[in-house]
Amino acid sequence: MSSTVDRGKLRTRYRTVVIGAGQAGLSAGYHLLGRGMRPWVDFVMLDANDGPGGAWRDRWDSLTFGKAHHLHPLPDFELATPDPTEPASAVVSRYYGEYEQHMGLPVYRSGPVVSVSRKGTGSAAGFEVELADGTGLRATTVINATGTWSNPFWPSYRGMNTFTGLQVHTRNFTGVQQFANRRTLVVGGGASATQFIVQLDAAGIDTLWSTRTPPRWKDFASTRDWGLEVERRVTEDTRAGRPPRPVVANTGLPLTGQMRAAIASGLMISRGPISRLEADAVVFSDGSRESIDAILWATGFRHALKHLAPLKLRTAQGGIRMSADAVSAADQPGLYLVGYGASASTIGATRAGRRAAIAAIKHLKQHASGMAGTEATGYTTVHPEEKSPQSLRV
Repeated sequence: MSSTVDRGKLRTRYRTVVIGAGQAGLSAGYHLLGRGMRPWVDFVMLDANDGPGGAWRDRWDSLTFGKAHHLHPLPDFELATPDPTEPASAVVSRYYGEYEQHMGLPVYRSGPVVSVSRKGTGSAAGFEVELADGTGLRATTVINATGTWSNPFWPSYRGMNTFTGLQVHTRNFTGVQQFANRRTLVVGGGASATQFIVQLDAAGIDTLWSTRTPPRWKDFASTRDWGLEVERRVTEDTRAGRPPRPVVANTGLPLTGQMRAAIASGLMISRGPISRLEADAVVFSDGSRESIDAILWATGFRHALKHLAPLKLRTAQGGIRMSADAVSAADQPGLYLVGYGASASTIGATRAGRRAAIAAIKHLKQHASGMAGTEATGYTTVHPEEKSPQSLRV
C-alpha cells in the first residue's frame, strides 16, 4: 500500500507509533509535530487504507456532504466550503489528503496492524507493533486511533442463517439501488437507520423498521449542553472499566423537521424487536409476521481493537479501564486510545488526539529521565548505515 519512498523511511524503532490516520490520528500527529517530534524519526503513523480519508473513504455516494453529520475541522487547517451535493467520501478524503501533505505528517500505509504487545520492563518497557507484512516496529508509546468502521456489529437472531433474502450491513451499503423492488426491513435504533428509511422510501421502496427499544427522539436545538452531559456519562463508564454504551443510548435520536414529518406520516414507526426470522419473513416480538425480501442491518459498530488483544486490556465487565484524561489506558502506561469512549465523535476525536499527544510526550520525558546514565540502544533504522538521533526534542 505504501510507496517505495515511504518504505525507505521506515525505521525499526520510534518514540511514538500512531495507529490510524483518520480524524483522531491526524489530530494526534499534528500535536506531536507541534511539540518537536520529528516525522519518520521520532514518530510514524500507520494506516490500513489505500489512501487518505479514514472511514469516510468507504461511505456510500448517496451520503453527500450536505447530508453528513458535521465534520469538525482538523487543527490549524480549515475546511473550505465544499459542494453540499458532492459525496462526503470524496470531500473528506481530499481534505485529509491535503492535510497530510500540508503538515508533512509521516503516514505509512501499512495495511492493518496485526498485533501490539508489551516488550521489556522498567526503563526499557515499550511496545512491539507487528504489521500485516510481518514487519515489527518497537515503540515507547502507542496512540491507537483505529475507530470502529472496520468492525461492524451483526446481531444474532433465530433464523438469521436461513433467511433467503438479501442481508446488508451499513458497512456494505452502497445505495438504495441494492434494495430496488425488495420489501426491506431496516434494523437499528440509531440515526443511520432513520436516514436509510427516508432514502429507501424516497426511492419507492417499501420499508419496515425494527428497534430493540422504543425510539428516543430528542430535540437537540432546544437542549443546552447535552453534549457535555453525554461526554460525562461515557467518561464515567470508561473510568470504571465498563464498555461504552451505543451512541444513541446516550444521545437519543435527533428530532429534525424531516423526522417529525416521517413520524406523522407513519413511516418512522418502529415495529419493536425481532423474535425470529423465517426464510422470507420476520416475526416481531408481539407475534405479528411480515413478508420481507431484504434486511438492512443498521446495527452499528464496535471499536476495532482486536490487534490490542495481547495487552489484555479488557476488564471483567468487558470494557477498558481509562484514566481521568479519557485517553490513557490505565493498565498499560504509554498506551493511548483516541476514538474510544467519550472521544468517539469528530469533535471528541480531535480533542482526544491533542490530549493523547500531550500525554505521550509527558511519558517520553519520564522514560528519557529513567534512561539517564544508561546507554540508549535499539534506535536503528531498517537500513544499518543510517543513524538515529539519541536526543528527544520536546
